[in-house]
Amino acid sequence: MKQRLQAVLERIRQACERCGRDPQRVRLVAVSKTMPAERVRRAVEAGVRILGENYVQEARDKYAQLADLSVSWHFIGHLQTNKAKYVVRMFDLVHSVDSLKLACELDRQAARRERVQPVLIQVNISREESKSGVATEQIEPLVREVAVLKHLELQGLMTMPPFFDQPERARPYFRKLAELARRIESLNIPRVSMKELSMGMSGDFEVAIEEGATLVRVGTAIFGARR
Repeated sequence: MKQRLQAVLERIRQACERCGRDPQRVRLVAVSKTMPAERVRRAVEAGVRILGENYVQEARDKYAQLADLSVSWHFIGHLQTNKAKYVVRMFDLVHSVDSLKLACELDRQAARRERVQPVLIQVNISREESKSGVATEQIEPLVREVAVLKHLELQGLMTMPPFFDQPERARPYFRKLAELARRIESLNIPRVSMKELSMGMSGDFEVAIEEGATLVRVGTAIFGARR
């Protein structure tokens, strides 16, 4: 696993070099969904610093088993409102806020814990019915509504393009998210930052980096094929 991790980190470095970016501005989120806790532990021991989980119950079990590790937890899957209280307890960043209802519940739960929860808004740029996320024309109103929630800190956007065998075909989706983030940044909405762009997975993260990704969500290239 250490070799696979080092290979991914090297690919990140090379992608940054190609487009003149600082590799320190791109963080690797190791997608550990469906992986047993001991395998995840080995990944952290090999050098993983951020774990990305998709399912709350699975994450709760692993979080308890790996509580001794110094690692950051990111929630990257579709989140149901009734699971918000667990997410606020465990996760340093939620990538997948896709409605005002969910944002309000995260805000409420964060207030109960007297903390501020960093979040990203998920944008469904491809307009696929099978994917979560807000439509591009709904993003500005949602950003303005989230901005007034005192226990959330909006740090950027996330997207998932359609699956392509050719990474280049995903580029327009990544580029559009980056353009959307720049447009929101230009509005100078108080308490809103667009410093994070979560985009790119095992098959296309290098293209995503070239288009401005700051968080790449990579699972298979680190852990191997999922069963």
